Amino acid sequence: MTSDTISILDGSTFIVSDRRGDIEAAPDEPHGLFYRDTRFLSRWVLTFNGAPLTTLSTDETAYSAAQFFLYPPTGTIYENPTVSVIRKRMVGDGFHEDLTVINHSQKPIDIGLRLEAASDFADIFEVKDALAKKGEAYRSAGDDKLVLGYRREGFKRETHVTSSQPADFSDDAIVFRLHLAPHNEWTTCIVVQVVTDRMIAVKYDHGEDMPKPNLRVSLAEWLDQAPRLESDYDALEHIYRQSLIDLAALRFYSELFPEESMPAAGMPWFMTVFGRDSLITSYQALPFSSELARTSLRVLAARQGKRVDPFKEEEPGKILHEIRFGELTAFGERPHSPYFGTADATPLYPVLLDEYERWTGDADLVRELEQPARAALEWIDRYGDRDGDGYVEYQRAMETGLENQCWKDSWNSILFADGSLAKSPRATCEIQGYVYDAKVRSARLAREFWNDPELAERLEREAAELRANFNRDFWMPDRQFFGIALDGDKRLVDSVTSNPGQLLWSGIVDEDKAELVVSRLMDDSLFSGWGIRTMAEGEGAYNPIEYHCGTVWPHDNSLIAAGLARYGYRDEAARVAMAILETATFFNFRLPEVFAGYRRTRTSFPVEYPTASSPQAWSTGTPLLLLRVLLGLEPRSAELAVAPRLPDGIERIELRGIPGRWGRAEALSGALPSAVSR
Repeated sequence: MTSDTISILDGSTFIVSDRRGDIEAAPDEPHGLFYRDTRFLSRWVLTFNGAPLTTLSTDETAYSAAQFFLYPPTGTIYENPTVSVIRKRMVGDGFHEDLTVINHSQKPIDIGLRLEAASDFADIFEVKDALAKKGEAYRSAGDDKLVLGYRREGFKRETHVTSSQPADFSDDAIVFRLHLAPHNEWTTCIVVQVVTDRMIAVKYDHGEDMPKPNLRVSLAEWLDQAPRLESDYDALEHIYRQSLIDLAALRFYSELFPEESMPAAGMPWFMTVFGRDSLITSYQALPFSSELARTSLRVLAARQGKRVDPFKEEEPGKILHEIRFGELTAFGERPHSPYFGTADATPLYPVLLDEYERWTGDADLVRELEQPARAALEWIDRYGDRDGDGYVEYQRAMETGLENQCWKDSWNSILFADGSLAKSPRATCEIQGYVYDAKVRSARLAREFWNDPELAERLEREAAELRANFNRDFWMPDRQFFGIALDGDKRLVDSVTSNPGQLLWSGIVDEDKAELVVSRLMDDSLFSGWGIRTMAEGEGAYNPIEYHCGTVWPHDNSLIAAGLARYGYRDEAARVAMAILETATFFNFRLPEVFAGYRRTRTSFPVEYPTASSPQAWSTGTPLLLLRVLLGLEPRSAELAVAPRLPDGIERIELRGIPGRWGRAEALSGALPSAVSR
């Protein structure tokens, strides 16, 4: 979201407004009050004697609350305002808003406050695609309540608005007529309640002003449990704290496992379960919290594919892409109940399971999830490899599905160097790396926990064969780099992109090619100075503001940095990490989902991408993985290995209380490489 908006959230509920607290949502803008993928308010505008208010200040007191300090403009700089208007808003299964007017003058005043309210009850997909509604809207006003409603056959949604002070309710507004004595104030509590198949109770009552997010572990407890960070680079401490706060804000509880949280993918479009995003974010966060990984693994196993369903792209053993609860899903116009159209979440599942055990020593979970992990491996060979060539390909089964089912899932992300579109089915390079890593890691799990040495040996043979074939088939000798994919005709898609950087993270790259890959990743065509671009400058489709064809994605850079470190290129990893950390300082210490790929020599600051989600889970997790890279944190049996390598600009990082199978450990950048346990 852009800096001119305010977002507050709590679980499945979030509000996006302007800095006055007003909501004036265009059909394709993600502004409004949303609950479980439906917009329950699309208009919420406060006027003072018929005119809009002006913002003094906005205070996001917590991720679930905000305050807006406003005044009616006087029309001249020579006359100071004599009235303050304060809106205090708390979100939680609907929202509660305290509206206060203060008369600072020595004279009584008469005021007309009008709060306009409307809802289009748009499904989140209708907002994204600017689609028209198919049902019927209705509204009614009584003496003490405004009801906004929508029905389509058996699907019914309502928004109820009430006030603690007397008001005139009409079909489109609530009006307060005030007479304020000198130096006096007036307050009302407005409650906005959502109705789905039942009435949802707002968590806040009259007079309550302390946020109480819908979480078992409060923000204070979450921060207290996290490792303590100190650094001579002051910005790093702010970035770290903001990442922890945003990760806390994006937590939600599945009805399957209500005692532990997992991450939603991001605001505003992705406040739900996403297989790929949950797995990668949980991986990034493992040195700081293992709960997200544990819950994500269990929830995704419970929702794992069981049958062949082309509409939902479901197949046995496949890990879901996303779940939605709105109108279009309810009527079968979208396949998200859940939708399985992703080819990378399934191999990432055993990758996270193995990494989780390495950090936590939780053998019980590895045994509990043996069958889901085996099913994921079976999917790779039986359904992922569509034609038996040893590579996982994807092709959507129906027009309602995603055309690209890799992490670069926009329709035009897999392109040849001349800008032409690759033919489906497509086998992208990084997915083959994930598969390689999944088989190597699963071999360890099979041997050490599943008592199946035969499976371990088979997986190791298959991984070795995949690595050999991949380094032959995906390598571009003329460009000294890996192609992004094989297309439907088995042609190597020859554009230069960031995807091969993630191959280093998975470990599939042969040693004799690693230096060439690193050299290209760090040259000016890919490395902008603010991070590694998704596509190299000079490619036919390069565009610094195209979603996946020239922008910079923080999470992508975090995985690339981890890969650089894995292959011993610690200085390059530190350089990438520092660029991304410096970027965060221009976004109030919060990394957005994506930003523009302009060269640093062209701009003195990283340029915003207009529709980037923020906060967004795997961008929130990026500084955490970068800290792991800079400090060289690796679990080694019952100890934590520490091998710092810091970039120019940072001389000291100290991280204390790192949780794991060793208890709590510490990493000090001034220490020699060591294994530390405590």
